Amino acid sequence: MRQISGNKLFVKALKEEDVEVLFGYPGACTIDISDELYKQSGIDVILPRHEQALVHEADAYARTTGKVGVCLVTSGPGATNLVTGLATANYDSVPLVCFTGQVARHLIGNDAFQEVDIVGITRSITKYGVTVTKREDLGRIIKEAFYIARTGRPGPVLIDLPKDVMAELGSAQYPKEVNIRGYKPNTSVHIGQLKRAIKMLHKAKRPLFLAGGGVNITRASALFTEVVEKTQVPVVTTIMGRGAIATNHPLFIGNLGMHGAYAANMAVSGWICCFPSGRALMTGSRENCMNLRLMHKLSILISIRHRFPEIFMWIFQS
Repeated sequence: MRQISGNKLFVKALKEEDVEVLFGYPGACTIDISDELYKQSGIDVILPRHEQALVHEADAYARTTGKVGVCLVTSGPGATNLVTGLATANYDSVPLVCFTGQVARHLIGNDAFQEVDIVGITRSITKYGVTVTKREDLGRIIKEAFYIARTGRPGPVLIDLPKDVMAELGSAQYPKEVNIRGYKPNTSVHIGQLKRAIKMLHKAKRPLFLAGGGVNITRASALFTEVVEKTQVPVVTTIMGRGAIATNHPLFIGNLGMHGAYAANMAVSGWICCFPSGRALMTGSRENCMNLRLMHKLSILISIRHRFPEIFMWIFQS
């Protein structure tokens, strides 16, 4: 059976996963991988000025294309420079597969030059992380990494690659299927839960849609907008959900949270808000959606009045 190095299998795996762009910064522990990438065609290697920029570029690539963002950095500081980007991708559900170089296996844990436990460091901010300790496991681990990153709730996966493992010869076969015990993400809608949601929607007196990032991740904004227009239910979104419905849509109230719209926060809280006219509105009702938008504008004026009373008086006197 034909044998190839781990470095060659790495490039083959990327092509099997339809990777078109790789964001990489070379270093001592990944220089042999970089050599193999230089020999091939079909994968564009983007060279940044710093690993921190690299991981955010991969993040942006994944968000805009819907594909998995792929990173390659060296050991030690190269790997630790990924931390902020990995945390961002983890909290925002962005699919990334980040490969980090590592010193040879016999040097791991011996305080070798530029040797850190990057899997341990990033354990709480990645969906999955592992160090490849056997050449025969390399193909399977890479296959699993891409599967885990893109399925279920997407997120970042980190694969640590010891230099001696990558230099070792082994099988040229790359797995076609994935079978991970304990990881079986749902790939279909639970009909019972869907019927229950529809029933609750019909019974609701003041229904309100709260749209999160999942709508954007699944590219379902057009379908969601259709549901909103058929039900005539107003919408608020999280920061990650922004864009799930057009921001100029008449049923869109605004974003939630400390950086969101006042009207949107009032809508989910169920508070009663009074206008200067004395009319009370229960936020979240269908008929008062436009009034909520007006309330948000009014809240801006109120804020100006409290912080800059002289400017407020000048506006209304002029």
